[in-house]
Amino acid sequence: MTGTATRAHWDTLLDAARNAHAAHAKLSGFCTFPDDLTPAQPAPNRIGAAGLMESDPVVRSCTHPLAQALLGGSPHAQWRETYKGTDIAQDFLDRFGCYCLIGTGGAFTSRQMGAFVVYMPPGLHYPCHQHPAEEMYYILAGEAGFTREGEAPETLGAGDVSFHASGQPHATATHDLPVLAYVLWRNHLGTPPVWTPGQGL
Repeated sequence: MTGTATRAHWDTLLDAARNAHAAHAKLSGFCTFPDDLTPAQPAPNRIGAAGLMESDPVVRSCTHPLAQALLGGSPHAQWRETYKGTDIAQDFLDRFGCYCLIGTGGAFTSRQMGAFVVYMPPGLHYPCHQHPAEEMYYILAGEAGFTREGEAPETLGAGDVSFHASGQPHATATHDLPVLAYVLWRNHLGTPPVWTPGQGL
């Protein structure tokens, strides 16, 4: 794919994200869609989870325009390896997927908001972690259990959101279904997550 064609795809994906943001009151209430976007060119980095997401029947059958646009971006994305070199289990590294749309390594940069896709196949536990950025997960397909310090656990499906406050330890787990989520960050965009063991989540 040429650079021009790739740029057109990222612009289409950005439009799908903007439309989803405008259509969902909790997303638009979390933060205003950024007006300081600068195009960037992510260097593609493919990991095992990319192939898992692309072949997942639950993801592929999801008709949400943003889900389809995120799926289409997968072959060209700079998939993250945030926890590489930590003591997290290899199974997690092999199956957890995240790539950025707005932010470091993404197709756009902004000082106002970060935006990512997160994919987890069935039967995967994302251990307890935290970050200074406030975060909102918007579930596009599948379902997952969300556990947050100080709050009751809940299982969320398509259309639901999960809010994580600054510094709030939280964990996510899938069971029989995968989960595909559009994830937003606001504030402290440059500080990565860290593990918070011992929280019982």
